[in-house]
Amino acid sequence: MIHEQPAANSLFQADRNPHDSRMLEFEEALKRILEAVPAPVSERVALAEAHGRVLTEQVLAPIDLPGFDNSAMDGYAVRAAEVALAGRASPVRLRLAGRVEAGQTFAGELASGTCVRIFTGSPLPPGADAVVMQEDTEPEQSEILIQEAVKPWENIRFRGEDVKCGAPLIASGEILTAGRLGLLAAVGSSHVLVSGQPVVGVLATGSELKEPGKPLEPGQIYESNRIALAELTRRAGGKPKIFPLIPDVLAETRAALADAFNQCDMVVTSGGVSVGEMDFVKRAVEESGGDVQFWKVAIKPGRPFVLGRCQGKLLFGLPGNPVSALVTFLLLVRPALLGWQGARELRLPFHNGKLAEALANPGERRHFMRVKMMADGSICSAGIQASHVLSATAAANGLVDVPPRTTLPQGSSVQVWRWD
Repeated sequence: MIHEQPAANSLFQADRNPHDSRMLEFEEALKRILEAVPAPVSERVALAEAHGRVLTEQVLAPIDLPGFDNSAMDGYAVRAAEVALAGRASPVRLRLAGRVEAGQTFAGELASGTCVRIFTGSPLPPGADAVVMQEDTEPEQSEILIQEAVKPWENIRFRGEDVKCGAPLIASGEILTAGRLGLLAAVGSSHVLVSGQPVVGVLATGSELKEPGKPLEPGQIYESNRIALAELTRRAGGKPKIFPLIPDVLAETRAALADAFNQCDMVVTSGGVSVGEMDFVKRAVEESGGDVQFWKVAIKPGRPFVLGRCQGKLLFGLPGNPVSALVTFLLLVRPALLGWQGARELRLPFHNGKLAEALANPGERRHFMRVKMMADGSICSAGIQASHVLSATAAANGLVDVPPRTTLPQGSSVQVWRWD
């Protein structure tokens, strides 16, 4: 879905103010990013195509759920007062007056001294006020021996006890999970109003990069960021579009960005955003008539991070180191993607646990350390925390925010921001 964004807002003024060269704190950077994200655009889709989409309307229940009083199990519908003294040694005999399968109804009203064969989900016959479990009965010709007493309304599901007609079902901004889709189907919804999914251009710059599967020349490395960022984009509800690798040439960087902005709602790049003489992303954006609002965030890994705009669309310039690219995407781009879709919850899901080993951050920036959270809630470092070490990323399933000049001792209770 290609969505035209406003030409200017509080962050991106038409006069192209110089970009902010300060190193921003994480919260300030995220705030500015979210302020730059446009409002969602809605579309109506079939329920079968809505999994993972963000709802843009509040859904009210059009019917009661259940829609009628029904049996909670297989057994016999009875008048509870007539079997109040039933027991194994003194069963109550009731004449079998009929049978009601799920999807059928009982004609007339249950008469005194009778019972009706009933199944889980079958409508309760008028006049009945309880269901005796099949296991507590014994058939004897045309009669049923009731061997256990039941209380009034025992083993019955009441009309509207789950959801009442007109009650709020799902709020706007919620992501449609399998459970929520099942609930919507249960009340008869066939279509829902959801936000459009942003098309996200995923690019990588670097003359040293080679496509996986091709032979490496001396000094070259295989590019790995785009496939990881594309998958994270999908998980956040975006539609990734991977573009060819870009060499460290200004003209080619400018042309590649222009192509991506023409085809996409927002663009995510990796590499080329620092201060080296071969880092061309910021310059290419500005020479194309765009803006760079800031490019330094006080986090580790990932200090060089660009928020920019070109052709009225957002640019997120990530560092080239694989770990830095992944962490900055999770912390800064993922919330923007969800905000673009109008999601209520933008943060990574988190779980609390205890450190199985100390985590130390002697540096001056907050360090979002890759960790492995075990099933028992214990947490350990995923490995070497350097920004080029992919093996630790592969072993990790979350991040722990360790403040500057801080050691979190073994046994500390910490919060893990989960992505897997």
